Amino acid sequence: MSTPTAGPVSISHFSDLLCVWAYVAQVRVDELRHHFHEQVAIRIRFCSVFADVGTKVIGGWKDRGGVPAYRAHVEQTIAHFDHVTLHPDAWTRVVPTTSSTAHAVVKAAQLMVAAGTASSPSSAAADELAWDLRLAFFRDGRDISRLDVQLAVAAARGFAPEALRAHLEDGSAWAAVLRDYEDAAADHVRGSPTYLLNDRRQTLYGNVGYKIIEANVLELLRDPRDQASWC
Repeated sequence: MSTPTAGPVSISHFSDLLCVWAYVAQVRVDELRHHFHEQVAIRIRFCSVFADVGTKVIGGWKDRGGVPAYRAHVEQTIAHFDHVTLHPDAWTRVVPTTSSTAHAVVKAAQLMVAAGTASSPSSAAADELAWDLRLAFFRDGRDISRLDVQLAVAAARGFAPEALRAHLEDGSAWAAVLRDYEDAAADHVRGSPTYLLNDRRQTLYGNVGYKIIEANVLELLRDPRDQASWC
């Protein structure tokens, strides 16, 4: 096996904060960062799977048993993995109305990092906030569609609530969310999670094993210059 020489490999990671498969798959993203370090650049972006929970879950599962049946589906999915847990209130007593408001808070955090107004200059802080919000819902049973919950979670990560609120109020965070949604649609992102590599030429979607993601990254690291198209 030849030694990888090129890099970094840019990966756009599209997901929805309420998606159980993205919750399960976060460990693979973490392993990519741990194994490849600066050889990969992972950009956290969002797609709109649960933008309207009323349509997606309440309406979409109406003929299959409703929200209790969807909760059972999530519970069965998580039962296959030892590294994640599900709170008894998630999708029972706590049914968020949307994921988009939580996406907007993460985008506000990204804007703060980019502007140098966050307590941490690292983009990883905003990525960690996205994970914190996932944990808040799935593990802790908190309603992450609520602004008070979002700001409390963000404050625990070190983001000033008023600075986040400013990006929400002036529309800049929402503009960033909508840009993600529009780009996801333009790039034919089918769902959550989706990984786009090689200038969006390679798409890995859904419950993709770590070794498959790793193999794609290794191939691009070796020498991507002459592999863009053979046409």
